[in-house]
Amino acid sequence: MMVLKDILYRVTINAVVGSTGIGINAVDFDSRKISDGHLFVAIRGHIADGHHFIDVAIKNGALGVVCEVLPENLIDGITYVEVDNSSRALAIIGANYYGAPSENLKLVGVTGTNGKTTVASLLYQLFKKAGYKVGLLSTVKIMVDNTEYEATHTTPDSLTINRYLKAMNDVGVEFCFMEVSSHGIHQCRTEGLHFEGGIFTNLSHDHLDYHNTFAEYRDVKKVFFDGLSEKAFALVNVDDKNGLVMLQNTKARKFTYALKGYADYKAQILENQFSGLLLKVNDSEVWTRLIGDFNAYNVLAIYATAELLGLEKVEVLRLVSELDNVSGRFQYLISDEKITAIIDYAHTPDALKNVLETINSIRTKNEELITVVGCGGDRDKTKRPKMGNIASALSTKVIFTSDNPRSEVPEDILNDIEKGVEPLNYKKTLTIVDRKQAIKTACQLARPNDIILIAGKGHETYQEIKGKRFDFDDYKIVKEFLKQIQK
Repeated sequence: MMVLKDILYRVTINAVVGSTGIGINAVDFDSRKISDGHLFVAIRGHIADGHHFIDVAIKNGALGVVCEVLPENLIDGITYVEVDNSSRALAIIGANYYGAPSENLKLVGVTGTNGKTTVASLLYQLFKKAGYKVGLLSTVKIMVDNTEYEATHTTPDSLTINRYLKAMNDVGVEFCFMEVSSHGIHQCRTEGLHFEGGIFTNLSHDHLDYHNTFAEYRDVKKVFFDGLSEKAFALVNVDDKNGLVMLQNTKARKFTYALKGYADYKAQILENQFSGLLLKVNDSEVWTRLIGDFNAYNVLAIYATAELLGLEKVEVLRLVSELDNVSGRFQYLISDEKITAIIDYAHTPDALKNVLETINSIRTKNEELITVVGCGGDRDKTKRPKMGNIASALSTKVIFTSDNPRSEVPEDILNDIEKGVEPLNYKKTLTIVDRKQAIKTACQLARPNDIILIAGKGHETYQEIKGKRFDFDDYKIVKEFLKQIQK
């Protein structure tokens, strides 16, 4: 139990009705989870407004309510705290309630359109190999040292973040690597956290259904770097023109990385094969199992971060050479018939372009490149024709199919994708709504040495249709079909 006034430390308060000396057993923003002695924080969500559930929370046993607008009817014995922004208050409250756990380890945030999961996951892997206790908060999974938990959001809600960070404190975790999404920043989920450093990977077309404009999307990312302290480091990719924007107002120590331009950390690709990359990083060569130009950037970010966190250069190079691919990120298998199937999470135009260009730079051009791709429903519609254009231009055959249609009609999504196909590429394309059938067709079309790219879902092991999730794993499905098909 904690005293309410201690939980409210550093929260900007407009008004208080009642006593802040009461004891609080737990904090939540979901009225259904409230019980005796809890503090309820009313959040204005994207779908529902927590202010409509204040009465329910009190009936369930809430002793305190944090809200942006005080209810008209105040109940005796309940403490009401009025704030400007409940989401920001929740983040600070969460940090206070769990004992400011981010201050007891070195927390590094990774933000950008593409590469967040790869960079965070590989940093976790590298520091584990170096012998440290490490935490990970990512799209793919949450790791509290060796214990794995399922991830539900790229950046979890602020209470969940602090709860896991506290669990990391309890087992002696020294470093934690965390994906920081634009949604998470905008919804204040990272407020109240103490970051040792921040990494910016790149910025391209995504989430404009939420942020409305690219400038707004960029500026939300920038807020994360603006909030870093003087003792933290800010590491940015300056081959992306937005990298320097991230550094404009930050108080953090500034570091840059690049493959093309001048930077503190520089890499050159010496060899690029399906077996991996040979890189020259600053003045040293290193071999990595990761593949493609985009992974050269990721390796460079990982190398720089490890050095900035105090690891020796020689040790970092050795550990980089031992890193394994992240699930669903250029994950590939080769069948007995010498057909290569690649599964990748690429779900933005830029990410899809990167993956296809990487494959085309490695392949001999004597084989077919068959791409299976779709776009998610209830998400940014403006990227759909761009995805169709890129897939059809950079592949020898394309099968447009369902991704996660969610509440949308799959055929409508596919029509949007097809609008981006140039007339000269029409003959390359097929449309098969059923994703499993689309993958099967790709396998049937493939001949020895051909390459199949299945893009969009990567690590996901489900398909979301009309509010329900069905088991669906691209990797398992293509592996099974390639086994069945005898050439």
